[in-house]
Amino acid sequence: MSLPEPTGRRQRIVVGLSGGVDSAVTAWLLKSMGHEVVGIFMKNWEDDDDSEYCSSNVDFVDAAAVADVIGIEIEHVNFAAEYKDRVFAEFLREYQAGRTPNPDVLCNAEIKFKAFLDHAMRLGAEKIATGHYARVRQSSDTGLFELLKGLDTTKDQSYFLHRLTQAQLAKTLFPVGELRKTVVRRIAADIGLPNAKKKDSTGICFIGERPFREFLNRYIAHAPGPIQDERGRTLGKHVGLSFYTLGQRQGLGIGGVKEKGAQRGAGEHAPWFVARKELDKNTLRVVQGHDHPWLLSHQLAAQDVSWCAGHAPAPGAYTAKTRYRQQDAACTLQALPDGFALRFAEAQWAVTPGQSAVIYDGEVCLGGGVIQSAAVHTP
Repeated sequence: MSLPEPTGRRQRIVVGLSGGVDSAVTAWLLKSMGHEVVGIFMKNWEDDDDSEYCSSNVDFVDAAAVADVIGIEIEHVNFAAEYKDRVFAEFLREYQAGRTPNPDVLCNAEIKFKAFLDHAMRLGAEKIATGHYARVRQSSDTGLFELLKGLDTTKDQSYFLHRLTQAQLAKTLFPVGELRKTVVRRIAADIGLPNAKKKDSTGICFIGERPFREFLNRYIAHAPGPIQDERGRTLGKHVGLSFYTLGQRQGLGIGGVKEKGAQRGAGEHAPWFVARKELDKNTLRVVQGHDHPWLLSHQLAAQDVSWCAGHAPAPGAYTAKTRYRQQDAACTLQALPDGFALRFAEAQWAVTPGQSAVIYDGEVCLGGGVIQSAAVHTP
């Protein structure tokens, strides 16, 4: 196994140690390059520390064990108040408004690269580093810092980092963004890290592995209403519009609707998908079939925009993601007075208000905005 090349001048770098393997290898790589490395464990949620779903105590033990093996100091810092005020409150507001927010995007912008960055600077850090699969490059043409996709396209996390500013990118390192995940695992095993085989965390940090509806129940009031198909037929009752997201297939509690005279198995058992949330009528609309026109959109409008370069890119042809786990889709960017519009060459599936539309120029993440609306595809 070859070590990373020394970067020249020794720097004081504060690494966010989460207890996972990616941040652990990040810290080891930087120390191997000759830097002075300090670990910080961020505690962002404390409402149910003793819950079976809250893993922060276990994660801190893992992070401390990693710091011991690597030979660096680690500090436990509590950002729970900032998280609740800047991330969780917005999360609830969006759900109550019928949208589906992405708290990981807001957490990166407000906690990991703001509160954490500020704390690291107070500790005398020159840079911070995390275990995200992304890269930062300073353009030789413009001098601006660019956010790039991670080299491992299956793990790329630039989507979640698209709100980072020039000031944040200038102070940030993503060492594992240059590696494939399999290599990161191999490094962790080779150097004897105690969490080398630890499972990757999934889901939203403050919810953990618990059932999502069970968690929201504690914070959002129920307002049951009808579930209807596109023809207005009532198929069942929903438990509250906040508890559903566009494209959702599981947990609807409805069966098929059989037409008179229809042959057995003639499509009445095709799966149902959430297609619309009509807040004014408190009605959940569902459709049958993955490719129903109500689930397809050729264009969207986004607001609350953030551009990595500090200014909007020129209108024109780019690619974009409207959700994390999807391929880049060819699109045309158009400026709007309060945001931007995207028009896609091919209809996009279940474009969801509240999620982020993130724009790319090749491997460079330009930024993005929060989806406000999407136009339904008309064949």
